[in-house]
Amino acid sequence: MSVDSSRMSTGAGDPELRVDARNNRDRILEVARTTFAESGLDVPMKVIARRSGVAVATLYRRFPTKEALMAAAFEEQVAACAAVVDEALAEPDAWRAFALVVEKACAMHVLFGGFTAEFLSVFPRAVDFRGEREHNARGFAEIVRRAKESGRLRADFTTDDLKLLLMANGGIAAATPEAVRASSRRLVALLLRSLRADPGDPPARLPSASPLELYPTA
Repeated sequence: MSVDSSRMSTGAGDPELRVDARNNRDRILEVARTTFAESGLDVPMKVIARRSGVAVATLYRRFPTKEALMAAAFEEQVAACAAVVDEALAEPDAWRAFALVVEKACAMHVLFGGFTAEFLSVFPRAVDFRGEREHNARGFAEIVRRAKESGRLRADFTTDDLKLLLMANGGIAAATPEAVRASSRRLVALLLRSLRADPGDPPARLPSASPLELYPTA
């Protein structure tokens, strides 16, 4: 199941209107993913509309129900993950390709992981993304193979270890979303350094640290 924005109709022949409609749709879906991730699936549609800068009527015209909006937002997330894998497969430097997947997967997980988990929990069969999941698994396995063959990735890394990295990344607790994102970038830099098989290379500079609470209070 996928969303083809090129099929959207604005009721006019002006290409600029069609571009504007697509831009509105993209903004709505990005805001929806972020808002659902931060506040859960019970957020009213009018909040999504307000944060997206569109009228509630416009939102309902594009997405007649909240379920339709959530499904479309999830589909966009799945497509974004596949695009990251494809981008990495096209990268000629094997280590850069591996690092790109880890960095972007963790960044998206911090932003939208809560929405993805809750959506799949509430609507486990709403979207069939088995094809995309298999594509991503095959692509990542190839990226790992290339990185190992290049001598840059440690030989004992397995594809399942990416799930472990995402679980660690998802456990970051901080006072603000900005601090969570900053801490995620630092964690990923530390993890990538530990996964390198060539410790003689000069280490990359770590991103700045942010204040953290191991046991945050409400």
